[in-house]
Amino acid sequence: MHNEPDFLAHLRSELSSWRTWLDRTIVLAYAVAAGGFVVLFTLVSDWVSAQFFKGFGHTPWLVLVTTPLLTAGIVWITRKWVPTAGGSGIPQVKAALHPDLPAGQHHRFVSLRLTLAKMGLGAAGFAAGLSIGREGPSVQVAAGVMQHARRWLSRGSSIGTRELLLAGGAAGIAGAFNAPLAGVVFAIEELSGRIESRASGLIITAIVLAGLVAVSVFGNTSYFGVIRVPDLRWPGALWPGVLVTLVCGAAGGVFSRLLIASITGVPERLNRWRARRPVAFAAICGLVIAIIGLATGGATFGSGSEAVKEMLQGHAELTPIATLLKFVATWLTAWCGVPGGIFAPSLSIGAGLGHAVALLSDPSLGPALIALGMAAFLAAVTQAPLTAFIIVMEMVDGHAMVLSLMAAAMLASLVSRMISRPLYDTLAEHMVAAVRKPMAPDAVDTAATDEPVQAGRADPPLAR
Repeated sequence: MHNEPDFLAHLRSELSSWRTWLDRTIVLAYAVAAGGFVVLFTLVSDWVSAQFFKGFGHTPWLVLVTTPLLTAGIVWITRKWVPTAGGSGIPQVKAALHPDLPAGQHHRFVSLRLTLAKMGLGAAGFAAGLSIGREGPSVQVAAGVMQHARRWLSRGSSIGTRELLLAGGAAGIAGAFNAPLAGVVFAIEELSGRIESRASGLIITAIVLAGLVAVSVFGNTSYFGVIRVPDLRWPGALWPGVLVTLVCGAAGGVFSRLLIASITGVPERLNRWRARRPVAFAAICGLVIAIIGLATGGATFGSGSEAVKEMLQGHAELTPIATLLKFVATWLTAWCGVPGGIFAPSLSIGAGLGHAVALLSDPSLGPALIALGMAAFLAAVTQAPLTAFIIVMEMVDGHAMVLSLMAAAMLASLVSRMISRPLYDTLAEHMVAAVRKPMAPDAVDTAATDEPVQAGRADPPLAR
């Protein structure tokens, strides 16, 4: 039989330890700092991206020079000094949380040093016009800030590195998308698989504080505004919705499988050449991305978020050819190994597929099918359907489409699982295996999305 809580006894216990309150204050301060870093990264990335498009509008052909040069420079810096800053950042956080990672090795994947490198090199990727997003990198950015709090906590603190990494990763997603619910679900579904009771309060606190920092700068508005949802009466909207879901599920599965194959060594001949000449490979990829961007009038450059906003409002469209080329540009960007995520480009590709189906069926269903396409393609790529549909729901203020988005994300994820292994889990295991089985620096593949660290390197003590 349980006794009733003794309020006064609990109050005395809480107030008796000044060190406990100091630990809590430190964690709260780091949560605010994590939100500040995400906001700073957002502001810098958006400004740099705007400058790129301004320059592209003035002198389009210049990208044939700047994009290859910047891409090669980014890859050279990344591989030489911060190999685990490459890619989206989500697999790095998952690797840092992996149970098979040797004790004390999380700093190889998440640290303040990597946070600063991720922000600077990610912004450079936007300056090059590469098809990247900032949302995935925000996970590594915020986790790198939060884990640094551990050095200031007392030895007996119940808050460990794992809890701080989970809180930071969740805060990164919540702050980047302005989607607090997605942050909670992301921590459970993608990063951890389960949340211990002692970590749940820390995660929610980090999300709230990081979210408040973001809201204070950007306002309490949804990422893509509010969409006008048409009357989705069945069966008229049934077949277009199912078609979007199946197409996005298959395309997302192929995209995920393509990334995994490219990063982990297939095709072997190209990857062997890339391992020998990573900077030259990056320059060639940058040139192809620049040519694709020129051919599409700039539609494939950057994250694609602005194009999605215009499409949802009915002011623009992403043609099927441009959508396919966005798919190719995102794959090439990820393959060459620059720091940058795939969340925003995936949403753009899904939106383009949804828009194409709307043109084939009923243009009045456009906003709804675009939203379904975003949720379905993101769920197929990440195989995290709960996170995907909540992200899209919060980004478009689409509470009227909750059931439709949920169904699309779940079905697309099932289709993807028939085609590809889970993307982030596979990449994280690839990184952990590289740490557990030391290799010569030249033999460790660090030239793709979310690379494993070179086995012989470690961050300096101040970065840990």
